[in-house]
Amino acid sequence: MSESTHRRFFLWVLLAPALLWLLGLVILPHVELLVLSLQARVGPGEYGFSLDQYRTFVDEPLYWNTFVRTATLSVLATVLTLLLAFPAAWYIAKVAQGRAKTVLLVLCLLPFWVSEMVRTLGWLILLRETGVVSSVLQAVGLADQPVELLYRDATILVGLVYASLLFMVIPLVNSLESLDDSMIEAAYDLDGSTANIVRRIVIPHAAPGIAAGSIVVFMLCLGNYLTPTLLGGKNSLWFTEQIYTQFITRFNWNQGAAFGFLLLFLSSLLVWAGLKLTGQRFGAVMKT
Repeated sequence: MSESTHRRFFLWVLLAPALLWLLGLVILPHVELLVLSLQARVGPGEYGFSLDQYRTFVDEPLYWNTFVRTATLSVLATVLTLLLAFPAAWYIAKVAQGRAKTVLLVLCLLPFWVSEMVRTLGWLILLRETGVVSSVLQAVGLADQPVELLYRDATILVGLVYASLLFMVIPLVNSLESLDDSMIEAAYDLDGSTANIVRRIVIPHAAPGIAAGSIVVFMLCLGNYLTPTLLGGKNSLWFTEQIYTQFITRFNWNQGAAFGFLLLFLSSLLVWAGLKLTGQRFGAVMKT
């Protein structure tokens, strides 16, 4: 066996676990999802090709409006996460030094040491009518009676931003760390304002990190089930709740599969449109 053949064989051996994971847990389930979504019962135990599940999504305003609402709030959550994460990432990448940088990164990671369920229940304890925030508002005289802060769109956004912040901070830190400080100093020496420096130097340099973080956060928000359901209540109107209802409550796997595939397709379409509008290349974003 030649050296080049030996290297290729060794490379395939190293890639085999990842490829098997990709095939078994990503590709095959999505193929099965697509097949289920294109079937309809034509008799006892008999199924045939049908697009009725997709027609239901188009013809039923509830489903279409729920997806639009979910996508809109997911975009808004992504924007809010970016606005909060950018200053934090800048401080970690350019201001903090040595151990302080490590401590700040650990603090960002700390909430993820517990499950999403526990984190969401923490928000329930804080924001419920008899919770901590309501009690504080009454104690300082800003409210005369208990305040119910749950089951609102703003509450859902708070939960989504909190759950996604780390996934925006890390790509931004990676992008900003490679920014040469001398470029910023030269811009200030040429009487550049802070706003112009951020707009013309910092943001273009961090664009791949912004795009990578935004994609991850948007997809996480769009596919989130637990946070909108617990913080938004039964009227949260989140699209993943519709998928859950079709699979678990109604046992309509064909309709649930169609909704799941539509969520995948439409979310991918939105990500592609976002990359086109911002002029970012998918390959450069994935490197970040």
